[in-house]
Amino acid sequence: MAEPTGTRPFSPFEWMLAGRYLRARRRETFISIIAGFSFIGIMLGVATLIIVMAVMNGFRGELIGKILGVNGHMIVQPTDTPFTDFADVASRIAMVKGVKAAIPFVEGQVLASGASNSSGALVRGVRAQDLPSLPGMSSNIRQGTLDNFDTAGGVAIGTRLATALGLTIGDKITLVSPRGAVTPMGVTPRVKAYPINAIFEIGMSEYDSSFVFMPFSEAQLYFNQDDKATAVEIYLDDPEQTGALRSAIETAAGRPVLVTDWRERNMTFFSALEVERNMMFMILTLIVLVAALNIISGLTMLVKDKGHDIAILRTMGATRGAILRVFFITGAAIGTFGTLFGVILGTIVCWNVESIRQFVSWLTRTEIFSPELYFLSRLPAKMDGTEVTSIVLMALILSYLATIYPAWRAARLDPVEALRYE
Repeated sequence: MAEPTGTRPFSPFEWMLAGRYLRARRRETFISIIAGFSFIGIMLGVATLIIVMAVMNGFRGELIGKILGVNGHMIVQPTDTPFTDFADVASRIAMVKGVKAAIPFVEGQVLASGASNSSGALVRGVRAQDLPSLPGMSSNIRQGTLDNFDTAGGVAIGTRLATALGLTIGDKITLVSPRGAVTPMGVTPRVKAYPINAIFEIGMSEYDSSFVFMPFSEAQLYFNQDDKATAVEIYLDDPEQTGALRSAIETAAGRPVLVTDWRERNMTFFSALEVERNMMFMILTLIVLVAALNIISGLTMLVKDKGHDIAILRTMGATRGAILRVFFITGAAIGTFGTLFGVILGTIVCWNVESIRQFVSWLTRTEIFSPELYFLSRLPAKMDGTEVTSIVLMALILSYLATIYPAWRAARLDPVEALRYE
């Protein structure tokens, strides 16, 4: 006997029957509960993946923004002779297409002391004309001013360093450098006090607690650099173009130099972030996988419960393909709606993640996102369209794959065996 042709694939009849099986009657409550848990599991799994990935993207983006707001995208250092021609080198590099600014600086480690404490600090000497090219610092002045930075004779320090040392505007910070004056007895430490003219807050605790900005000429005198610079910082229009512009910058320097970019200087840090991000994705994917397995168990029980109905449908002319599609639609609906609501929930949380963090901190009376541990003063979240799409596709594929075996079992059910003991 030939197999009946039946209805066309995914006809209204199949959708109607699948929808009927999704609406449980009183004796099917347990099956409905399993389907509900599958829906909730997929929704929470997708939402959690979106939230965690968005927070990690935001965390990485904020760190890169903070780091590159103070440190250049590329650093040019001398290799054979001291950097006495830093001004000419900086001017030539600044003319390279794609370079936003080239800033010479003098840098050294010091011990900073205040009224109540001492702390290690990094002194960086910059020219007043280059301050607008350092938006991370110059655009975040909380107290004081950077006016007449070259001639005022003072320094700018971070908010956390000022708090740790018990200093404010007008107070003097004492800097002690081991690279002091050369005497017949050897090199003596250099100790000098500078008034605080400005206090900045970059928003990254590591910088706010360690950076001291000093006028360029004063830094040269303090570190015995005479007419030399430590290096030249380069800011690009696009930080991702460091590799493409390296050769042009080396040529424009016009002298032997060592060029390093922000990826090389922070390779270990960003590699660790990338590994953590990938591992979190893999671990949280297990939540969606477990929810998909719940779909298998729920559909298997539904098929067993509906064996009599399936047999009657088969004797009335329903094809095996139609039965398979009915149960596929039933399971796929759970995965599809679970994924959809997961995306909505994840998006809502990402848009309000900082408010949620503050509420939880207030509710638990604890610091949920400590700036001392995570370097940032706020919890960032940045959703990536490609990443969200991959999460949605992954959840849908797992959900659809989970429905295939129970649907196949339903299609293979022998109506004679199912009705034999009825």
